[in-house]
Amino acid sequence: MKRLLPLAMFLMTGAMVAPANADLIHRLSTSTSLTVDGALTVGTRLGSTYAVSGSNIEVPDGSHFGTMTVGSATAAPTQDLGGYGIKTAGSAFSFSESWTQGDAIAAMGTGVDVTSGIVADMPAYGSLQTNSGGVAGSLAGTLTSAGAVTLTAGGAGTNATGQFVSEITIK
Repeated sequence: MKRLLPLAMFLMTGAMVAPANADLIHRLSTSTSLTVDGALTVGTRLGSTYAVSGSNIEVPDGSHFGTMTVGSATAAPTQDLGGYGIKTAGSAFSFSESWTQGDAIAAMGTGVDVTSGIVADMPAYGSLQTNSGGVAGSLAGTLTSAGAVTLTAGGAGTNATGQFVSEITIK
């Protein structure tokens, strides 16, 4: 029994002191993103519309309700005014007339001019959205091996993003 005791103690110490195994991972990453917005114009040409409604209204001889004249390849229709009168004098009447003059049609190849990212002119349509382009100016970004991020602002319509990430993982 005395002979087995040292062997048992040796086995116990071996089980209690296991070698340490650990993976250590260290990652460093840097990135920068520089963008300059482009010019944008969205135009929606409005068409011509005419509407008339009423009660106890008449069109006298030689006249007509309002109408639209035919436009051309580059011109929108126009309104031809009509003539109206009360049909039964002394009676109630109602009358409503509306006219929307549509946009002229811009010739192909005309409209928006962009110079150095700036929208210089655009067609005068009824619905128009214009965003000037960005101007890079002094837009810049630098990253050093030490993880220093330096960003320099540009002109209007620019974005600069930089980051440094240090990650340590122990498994």
